[in-house]
Amino acid sequence: MPSSVQRKRVRKSPAARRAEIVDAAAQVALTEGLECITLRRIAEELDVRPGLISHYFPSAEDLVAEAFGRAAGRELDALLPDERPDGSPAHYLARFFALATGPAYDDVSRLWINARHLSRYRPTLRERVEVQEAAWRTRFAAVIGDGVRDDEFRTDNPLLTAIHILVVLDGLGAHANTGTVDRPDAVARMAVTTAERELGLESGTLSAIAEGLSEADLARPAEPQDA
Repeated sequence: MPSSVQRKRVRKSPAARRAEIVDAAAQVALTEGLECITLRRIAEELDVRPGLISHYFPSAEDLVAEAFGRAAGRELDALLPDERPDGSPAHYLARFFALATGPAYDDVSRLWINARHLSRYRPTLRERVEVQEAAWRTRFAAVIGDGVRDDEFRTDNPLLTAIHILVVLDGLGAHANTGTVDRPDAVARMAVTTAERELGLESGTLSAIAEGLSEADLARPAEPQDA
């Protein structure tokens, strides 16, 4: 008769276990939606008892907020890393748009739509959405400010310009998630053309830079490993 071998449980530190729970919830958020995050659902994902999840997150609302923050924060670090790759601010923005447009970005744009809708009724999630929005605005405006300083970009208000571009990008995300399969090139490039116009760049500047990017330029940073 075949013998059944029990899988050996690995005892993890509280920090590592908590991170594992949030990671699992973030993945569910991206693939299924924030509404699908429950203590029982995440316990099933990790093959543990629901009581273990509730030990770290007595309220599912807290786990939902953490999951959104983890997924959105990782995407921000991948698209606009704090430690910028070598190159000019224009090179950096061209890399950003190459990664932040198209089907590969649809899951995270869908998550933002989901989070903003639910945050109308969930104060804890609303606070986390506000924190992430502020982080995006601040980091994007910093890149634009550096470009102005280096005489690459022209704008009197980097923060306002950043918000303008991000609003267009959000609109494209909403459009992509309506089920529209065919995206005319003019629509797909709308955020890029808006950025070029608002930053005083010649039309096609960022697209030309993006065409010269290598696979290494477009590589996402490795995610830190929890202890």
